[in-house]
Amino acid sequence: MPTTTKRWLIAQPAPESFLARLSDLHPLAAQALYNRGLTDPVEAAAFLEGHLGPDDPFRLHGMHQAVTRLRQAIRAGEPIAVYGDFDADGVTATALLVLALRALGGRVQHYIPHRVEEGYGLNIRALGELAGAGVRVVVTVDCGIRFPREIAYARQQGMDVIVTDHHIVGEEPLDAVAVVNPHQPGCPYTYKYLAGVGLAYKLAQALLRANHRVPARTDPPLQAEDLLDLVALGTVADLAPLTGENRSMVLRGLRRINSEPRPGVEALIRQAGLRPGQIDETAIGYALGPRLNAAGRVAEAETAFRLLTAEYPEEAKRLAERLDRLNQERQRITAEAQERAREIAYIQEAGQPLLFIADPRFPAGVVGLVASRLAEEFYRPAVVVELGEETSRGSARSIPEFHITQALDACADLLLQHGGHAAAGGFTVRTENLPRLKARLLALAAEGLEEKDLTPTIVADAEVPLQEMSWTLWEALQRLRPFGEGNPEPIFVSRNVQVRRHRAVGTDGAHLKLLLFDGRAVWDGIAFRQGDWADHLPDRIDIAYHLQQNEWNGETRLQLNIQDIQPA
Repeated sequence: MPTTTKRWLIAQPAPESFLARLSDLHPLAAQALYNRGLTDPVEAAAFLEGHLGPDDPFRLHGMHQAVTRLRQAIRAGEPIAVYGDFDADGVTATALLVLALRALGGRVQHYIPHRVEEGYGLNIRALGELAGAGVRVVVTVDCGIRFPREIAYARQQGMDVIVTDHHIVGEEPLDAVAVVNPHQPGCPYTYKYLAGVGLAYKLAQALLRANHRVPARTDPPLQAEDLLDLVALGTVADLAPLTGENRSMVLRGLRRINSEPRPGVEALIRQAGLRPGQIDETAIGYALGPRLNAAGRVAEAETAFRLLTAEYPEEAKRLAERLDRLNQERQRITAEAQERAREIAYIQEAGQPLLFIADPRFPAGVVGLVASRLAEEFYRPAVVVELGEETSRGSARSIPEFHITQALDACADLLLQHGGHAAAGGFTVRTENLPRLKARLLALAAEGLEEKDLTPTIVADAEVPLQEMSWTLWEALQRLRPFGEGNPEPIFVSRNVQVRRHRAVGTDGAHLKLLLFDGRAVWDGIAFRQGDWADHLPDRIDIAYHLQQNEWNGETRLQLNIQDIQPA
């Protein structure tokens, strides 16, 4: 019989005084705001309104220098290259900055490395080619902060480098004209969680504001707001926190996607089978983002870039169809790699504080996806490596209790390149050093996770009778969107719910469909990846769930998206 491996924590009730100050909001929605740290009613109201707050891009350290050098290059007609990354964040950032620089009259080209042939970040060969093509300024987006050797090489070739990157800053100084990264010491910019595309937007915003004050030529046929659809796509796809400035930009970007989608985005929406005008963060996270990412995972990210910058619907339609095919291939490859990794994990890695799995059959493009699923299933940091003859490339995903990039920093002497965030990182390593790398990461994980309770935890916003779920509550919860990192979709717990019917659904019965009764009404429920309950589900259960809307055969109903089940 399945037994829950999750611990449920119910948030403490918000003070009555807080709820009274937000009396126009459903109490459970107000409780959810309080649980997200918005304990001041004024701050909570600003959150609901999507208030941006301070929005001066020039407060980012290095922004003045970056804008000055780029305006100089535009005036002089110097060739500029935007050097990006192959994931959705990097591709949207590259497209955004190329469009902005073109609108300002810049002679701009772009470069996105091939994931398999070149790997992440700057590389000497590519920089040499750009220098040979006459490029005089290289602007990095979503990469560059940990590439001092490559930046020094670019300078030797006569190119100035401007780094915009949101990853954790390395220890070595960079010989760059400007470094724009809110994580660098001394940067006064208060919001630290911009995605790569968010930083690219801040640079474009600063350039457009400077051009407005002191026109370089004429006013460009572009406003900063015109670029926010790309910010929304990249920010959500990169799992950046949907708090503060990110939330405001994503809200405005979603409005633009739904009202004035650019040709490539509209074609992608239609190819994904989504309804134009009804795109939210879920649509980006589960449909649009994966298609943009698929290009860089199984082929070249150039296809995604061309889609986002396409001017004509027919071209956009053809590119969207290709991305759809690539995404189907990515799904197939990922499923095969995940199954292989799970088998290895259960046989070889059981009981380890960190999963470290290397195999030559793991394609580099999907190791991050495989590591993410392993970390979720086993609730341990997971490292998955594409094993090469001389060098190997790996991706790491972690849990809140273990900062994976700090762990990689402690292994820097064994690595050729590495970088990332607290929850995700990547690296390149000589294959001969893999055993030492694994041993050191295991030791670091054992030390860092010692005496910590690694039971996965569901933090519920409130425990309530199922009868309290309603359309009124659902509508109130929509005011908290977009949901994502830092602003999770509210979870409620209801006890002693009667099971009327249930059955396994999906491939191999992986999911569970339920019909539940609360004493007054019947509810539809879906429990993804919980099909094991099908033969053993008690008549009465406790459930932790999201309240969602479901459309089927033209009928719209409320549905419970069940995150976990326990016997009542």
